[in-house]
Amino acid sequence: MEPPQRKFERRKSFLFGTALLLILGFFALILLFVAFTYVLPQFMGKCVAVVNVDMPISVEGQPSSLFSTGYAGSEGMADSIKSLNKRDDVAAALFVFNSPGGSVVASREIYSAVKALNKPKVSFFREMAASGAYYIAAGTDYIVSDPDALTGSIGVIATFTDMSGLLEKIGVNVTSVTSGIHKDIGSSTRPMKEEELTIFRALIQEVFDEFKGVVVENRKSKLNAALFEEVLDGRILTGRQAKAVGLVDTTGSKDDALKKAADLGGISYESVDDIRVCEVQTTPQDAGLLGANAIFRFFSNPPNSYSLNFR
Repeated sequence: MEPPQRKFERRKSFLFGTALLLILGFFALILLFVAFTYVLPQFMGKCVAVVNVDMPISVEGQPSSLFSTGYAGSEGMADSIKSLNKRDDVAAALFVFNSPGGSVVASREIYSAVKALNKPKVSFFREMAASGAYYIAAGTDYIVSDPDALTGSIGVIATFTDMSGLLEKIGVNVTSVTSGIHKDIGSSTRPMKEEELTIFRALIQEVFDEFKGVVVENRKSKLNAALFEEVLDGRILTGRQAKAVGLVDTTGSKDDALKKAADLGGISYESVDDIRVCEVQTTPQDAGLLGANAIFRFFSNPPNSYSLNFR
């Protein structure tokens, strides 16, 4: 009969060995998954990475919540674009726009990431690619627009609200103690002075000149110089009108844009269905039922804050 001590040790060794095998098997599965992830794209061939720019362009973005699907901030969007440079399976990128524009800084951050992408780049304007969205698209190699999409709106805006008349009627008096005469510039509790308007006009003109320069630098000889100067008043254009100006290369569908990206990326196909598409994740993570980050930003936004926007 086997001694109890030896029987216990044998059982312990068996359990230890089984646990070790399970652990090794787990790590082996992880290694196989990683290898599969890297190797599979090589067997499937090259793809066109599709990046959806379908949100207001802002630095902070909006987390998903019960009341909103949310959208990525400019840094997250830029990081997603930059990561495409590391993917050997991506032959080209297609940026699909449905955005009214947004923050000047956010637009430039995403534009810089697009320019740094060392792969063929095509833009498609689905319904709207205005102002800051067009700024970003200007960094791509070729632009296709739906004929009825809205684009253009090349300009800069900063909006201020003067509530001093209303405050006076309801008997509210606001006093600001400042360290300088322009420290409360843009305050909603008083009218803006002429010299303050002059300061903001200079800011607007400087950023507008930058926007115009980006368009000229990227579109070059494609622009109709006379028509381009006409539309620099901030007007909205259809895809057809933008083509006449030279702001877009052609009008067409998303399939046309996808085929153009495949052509530039050297992907062979007989029909658009043959083109492998790699969707790029740009949606932020869920923020819970109420979206605490969004609520915090709402209540922490000072009433007389201001920003420059491409809208």
